[in-house]
Amino acid sequence: MTTTTDGAAVLAGMVVAITGGARGIGRATAEACLKAGAAVAIGDIDVELVAKTAAELGADPEARVIGLPLNVTDKASFAGFLDAVEQELGPLDVLVNNAGIMPTGLFADEDPAMTERIIDINLWGVIHGSRLATERFVPRGTGQIINIASLAGTQGFPGLATYCATKHAVVGFSSALHLELKEHGVRVSVILPGIVRTELSAGANMPGWAGPLSTVDPEDVANAIVKAISTDKPLVTVPRRLAAIIKSAQLLPYRAQLVVAKFTGATTAYTQPDPEVREIYHRRLRGE
Repeated sequence: MTTTTDGAAVLAGMVVAITGGARGIGRATAEACLKAGAAVAIGDIDVELVAKTAAELGADPEARVIGLPLNVTDKASFAGFLDAVEQELGPLDVLVNNAGIMPTGLFADEDPAMTERIIDINLWGVIHGSRLATERFVPRGTGQIINIASLAGTQGFPGLATYCATKHAVVGFSSALHLELKEHGVRVSVILPGIVRTELSAGANMPGWAGPLSTVDPEDVANAIVKAISTDKPLVTVPRRLAAIIKSAQLLPYRAQLVVAKFTGATTAYTQPDPEVREIYHRRLRGE
């Protein structure tokens, strides 16, 4: 269990709700929060998997965890999810808006229906959750919203145009909301992971040497989220060195940025990924 210097669990007594919690970053975050002493609710559109994941995470008799169905694009579903969380676990302390999808391919080839789906899940899901959490937190004068963005929220990656658009929006939205809610005692943080070793980003075509600079495990992101809870840091990069890399890249002239992007593989990571690996993920998105 994650503890403070005096031996107390750092999240003891807190209630944390996590969207997209059945797999990947969401599941890892749920596990990390449980180890830190929190009661955890995971929500996911995959009803069977979220129930299975909650059962696995709850194998420890001391773990307080529930798994609930959740469609983040549906405001009524999201409201029902948070109502159920508070009914079963108590007043919500932290909402982690983690649910997201990342289909790859050139924008010119992207089905308009998929464009809308990416925006609905990655952006509207965050907005719906943040609004509902704000309605609960402001009257209480406490609470924290943690929104999961991406390195793709700071620059453009070919093959991820719509995804980049949503993550840029999440970064800007979270930064503004942080300032709006700060005076009400409500904290807002945005997490910017690099490439996370999950199904969502599998198959990226990057030079072998570049991976260690920006690639992390979902557990790394989860640990950063636990650390961000109860702090007032508005933006957290995972790994931490990404912050310096991002700032350095933004200071370069445009032509130099292009050279760096090509050298690091950013221009080919998702325009020329492993097609078989990406198709596995795309088939799941299509429900096949």
